[in-house]
Amino acid sequence: MKRAIRYLRFSQLGQSNGSIERQELYTDQWINFNGVELVDTFIDRGKSARTFDRPDFIKLQEFISKHYKTVDYLLVDQLDRFSRDAGEAMSMVKLLQQKYSIQVVSVTEGITFDYDTPGSFFRAGLQLLLAEEDNINRSIKVKGGLYTARAKEGRYVYKNAPFGYRKQGERKDRRLIVEETEAKIVRFIYDAFLRDMPLYKIKEKARELGFNTKGNMAIERVLSNPTYASLLKVEAYKHYPGGLFPAIHEPIVDMTTWQMVQSKMKKPEKTRTVIDDEIPLRGVLKCHCGNPLSGAPSRGKSGKYFYYYKCRHSKHNNISAIKAHNQFLEACDLMSLPDKKVLEIRKGCKESIEVEMKSNRQKITEKKVQLTEAQEKLFLLEEKWIKSEIARDTYDRWYSTYNHTILNLKGAVERLSEDQGKAFDILEKNLYLLSDMRYVYTKSDTMQKRDFINRVFDNNLYYKEGIYRTPTMLRLFTHNALKMSEKGLLIYEKKEGLLDEVPLSGE
Repeated sequence: MKRAIRYLRFSQLGQSNGSIERQELYTDQWINFNGVELVDTFIDRGKSARTFDRPDFIKLQEFISKHYKTVDYLLVDQLDRFSRDAGEAMSMVKLLQQKYSIQVVSVTEGITFDYDTPGSFFRAGLQLLLAEEDNINRSIKVKGGLYTARAKEGRYVYKNAPFGYRKQGERKDRRLIVEETEAKIVRFIYDAFLRDMPLYKIKEKARELGFNTKGNMAIERVLSNPTYASLLKVEAYKHYPGGLFPAIHEPIVDMTTWQMVQSKMKKPEKTRTVIDDEIPLRGVLKCHCGNPLSGAPSRGKSGKYFYYYKCRHSKHNNISAIKAHNQFLEACDLMSLPDKKVLEIRKGCKESIEVEMKSNRQKITEKKVQLTEAQEKLFLLEEKWIKSEIARDTYDRWYSTYNHTILNLKGAVERLSEDQGKAFDILEKNLYLLSDMRYVYTKSDTMQKRDFINRVFDNNLYYKEGIYRTPTMLRLFTHNALKMSEKGLLIYEKKEGLLDEVPLSGE
């Protein structure tokens, strides 16, 4: 009695297991009709036939290499269960026959593949080519449908929702819904990156907040993902262009913030700065030679560690961190504003915000007109392309230009439309703090302290001969510059035109 093994497969896990049951039924009928003994069955569930890299097919090959002398047939329901790659499949069935003397049988199609019989070879090859063509047509339809869903309908049809979102609904009604707890973490990542927080610190803090996406580049992927700005990145398909397209889901970060992050990510990465709460000035305070001061602990005779700021040149600065911090806090005391000045600023800022709001309303109107014009140009461009009035490269070039313009204008309208009432709230809650700059600095975390120094001194705070020095300082805090110099705390060597104006508004 001849002996056979069989191979069963279906490609999608979502399919009914009836596919396997049907294949078993047809192969059982062939076995009974031909009086063949079934030796073993190998089943791959949810595996594509594009390659032979499938778990049970690998086991099948191992079985054949060991027991081929006791096997006469390899049964499949149809040849496309075996493989949809015609060339690869023909080579495999030829190998099975010539090396192991095993013939492949397609029971439904009635083909017993025999490489030495021309008719059998032709029929098997034709069936495999038809299966491959069917696979190609299916792939084209799937790609076309995905392009339409993403580029034309703005639907997120990828397998998994990104961190910050969850999927809701079925098929065409499926949407991304903001998961607010995770969305707060995403907003923190964007804000921290724009505030120059080192990536390693962003990763540490994000993990503490609940960011659970794995991978060394997980934070970078969040920062570069257009989904968070309600955009979808779509690959070109046939003659249709790729690029960024508006999506229908709600954004987590505004368009302007996303674009600012992308611009910043393109810039060359600076030397990594390690943040230490004991020495917050490391990397932002400079030696008189211009090099940023590093910082490290040094062990004293008692065994206790003390922190110092040091220049890389051994004969330059080597400052006690305690001395440097106390000295700067005394300077902060003298930077504090009198109550009268705070009230003047409050009044001036409110007036400036009102002027800015009025200007923003006018800008919004102008931007909306420009947006409508750009959208009309894009529509006309698509009409010309459909009518074959322009070449492909011309269409691609102008499509990219118009689409980029539209995205920028939408971002500008969104930014200008933000509620400026928030600025009034910030003024009311925090402006009084200007009267106690020591408190502001002391209560800040390390990143905020660094940001404070860079903003107030425009990245130009130096240390020379035991005194802080700067050529640039916000004029708002210079009212006691002479006292700071007399006390040996900070010397302001003013350079005209640098940081001479108080910002109109903002946190």
